[in-house]
Amino acid sequence: MAATSGLSRRGLLGGGAAGLAAFGLSACAPPEPPTSTGSAPTLTLPKDVSDTEKVVKFANWTAYLDYDDKTKTYPTLEDFQKKTGITATYSEDIEDNETYATKIAPQLQAKQDIDRDIFVFTDWMANRMIQQGFVQPLELIRMHNASNLRPILQDVSFDPGRTNSLTWQSGFAGIGYHKGKVGRELKTLDDLFAPDLKGKITALLEFRDTVGLIMLWQGVDISQNFTEAQFQKGVDEVSKQLASGQIRRIKGNSYLQDLTSGNAIAGIVWSGDIAQLQANTKDDNWTFVLPESKGTLWSDNMMVPITSRHRRNAQRLMDYYYDPVVAAKVAAYVAYICPVQGAQEQMKKIDPTLVDDPMIFPTEEYLRSRTRSFRALSPAEDQKFSQIWNQAVGN
Repeated sequence: MAATSGLSRRGLLGGGAAGLAAFGLSACAPPEPPTSTGSAPTLTLPKDVSDTEKVVKFANWTAYLDYDDKTKTYPTLEDFQKKTGITATYSEDIEDNETYATKIAPQLQAKQDIDRDIFVFTDWMANRMIQQGFVQPLELIRMHNASNLRPILQDVSFDPGRTNSLTWQSGFAGIGYHKGKVGRELKTLDDLFAPDLKGKITALLEFRDTVGLIMLWQGVDISQNFTEAQFQKGVDEVSKQLASGQIRRIKGNSYLQDLTSGNAIAGIVWSGDIAQLQANTKDDNWTFVLPESKGTLWSDNMMVPITSRHRRNAQRLMDYYYDPVVAAKVAAYVAYICPVQGAQEQMKKIDPTLVDDPMIFPTEEYLRSRTRSFRALSPAEDQKFSQIWNQAVGN
C-alpha cells in the first residue's frame, strides 16, 4: 500500500442531528434507505457552462484520495487535468455528513452556488440529498466507465438505477488493535472488552457502526426490523463500558489520534483507518478484523449538487475515477473497498500484495457472510435513536 498521511476519511465523523432536522435532513441509515414515496422535487437545473469554463471543484473527506507527499499533489487528479484540460480543485471539506450537510443546505435550498461541483456523502445522507432535490441527475450516456460499478452497488434503493450518484468507496467497521501492545488476538467483542484492555479502548461516534457492532454481538440482525428496545440494549452496553472505564472515550474526528499516541491500543474502528495507520507508522502490528459476530458495511457516494454549473465536467471526473486503472491507484492508497470492476486485475501491476485483500476486494460471498448493514430508519426512529445515543455519549 502507498504511504499516506493525515487522518482518513472515516476518521472524521461526529456531530449531532439537530441542525439537519431544521432542513429536513435528519439522518437515515446505510447502506440502503427506503425509496422515497410521493412526488420527487421538481428540479430546475442551472445552465451548464462546462464548455466555456474548464473547471471542476471536488469536495471530499480527509485523506480519501491518492497523495504524493514529495510533490504535494494528487497524482490521479494531476493526470486527469493533463488528459482533459480541465482544472480540478480538490478540497477536504467534509468532516462528517451532518455538519457539512447542515452547512450547505440553506444555500442549496436557496439555489445559491456552494462553489463545489462534486460532493461525497454516505448512503443515508445521499438518500436525503436526493429526496430534498439537492442533487443533479447524471447523464449516464456520457459516462461510459460508470458501467464498471460493482453489481452489488448498482441498484441501491436510495438511487434506483444510479441516476444521481456513483459510489466513491465502501468500507467496514470492526475491531482494530496493535498486536504487540495487546499481546493476543482479538476476534470478538468479548475479547475487546476483556479486563486487561480497560481504559485502552476507543470507539466511533457513528452509532450505526459502534452500536451496530454491539447489536450484532448481542444476536440482532441490524439489517432487519429490529426494535427500539433492541437498539436501547445496544446503547446500554456502550454506556456500561463507558461507565466502567473499559472504553476510554467515544470520539469523532480524533479517535485515530488516540491510537497513534498510544492512549488507546484497540477499538471499534473503520477498516481503512487501520490500513493507513499501519502505513503512516510503518508498523505492521496494527491489525483490523471483522468480529466473529460480523462487522458493519457502508458506502460513500459522489454526487453533483443542484447549484453546480459544471455538471458535465463533474461527470467527466467521476467517470475518470471509474477507469479500472485509476480506481486501482486510489484503492492502493486509501485501502477501502473499491467499487470498480476491473480494478482488482489492474492492482496486479500496482501492488500485487493487495490483489486478494478482502478489505479492498471482498467477494460477494465475503460481504454476505461477514457483514451486515444498519437498516434504514424512519424519520421518527432516526430522531429517537439519535436522542438516545447523544444522551448516552454526552452530546
